[in-house]
Amino acid sequence: MKKEERTNVMRVLDSVGAKYEAYSYPTDKALSGLEIAERLSADPECVFKTLVTVAASKKNYVFVIPAGYELDLKRAAASVGEKSVSMLKQAELLPLTGYVHGGCSPIGMKKLFKTVVHITAQDKSEIIFSAGKIGRQVKLSLAELSKVVEFSLADIAVNRG
Repeated sequence: MKKEERTNVMRVLDSVGAKYEAYSYPTDKALSGLEIAERLSADPECVFKTLVTVAASKKNYVFVIPAGYELDLKRAAASVGEKSVSMLKQAELLPLTGYVHGGCSPIGMKKLFKTVVHITAQDKSEIIFSAGKIGRQVKLSLAELSKVVEFSLADIAVNRG
């Protein structure tokens, strides 16, 4: 059996000695966060998705929220001191971040963007999010994430469940 290839996210985490677990699952398409939780037999409250937005000021922001939640654009904007934010168009994601839809991670983007993680993450010992490729995930604590991404915590999303 061949060894799984390291993603850029894993290389970044390895470079600072961060402790994490890597997961992979077969898929030929992007899955929803809830589908990923099911594939990994993980608590959906611990599986997070990475969303990239653009503000009226033209600045980009990254929001990391639980899989079953929906980004509240007003709260998200307020959390970064903007009047408004909107979701980045899918076609703009790869050129801006280096990641494709369904494989976007807050770690290892082409540029550093202000990042906000949903406040519920502070209640979890570890969270799971994309390892930078479709079919790949990493699980780590917020303390380990803070070694590679500067972020704040805020109530930026609403539970759809």
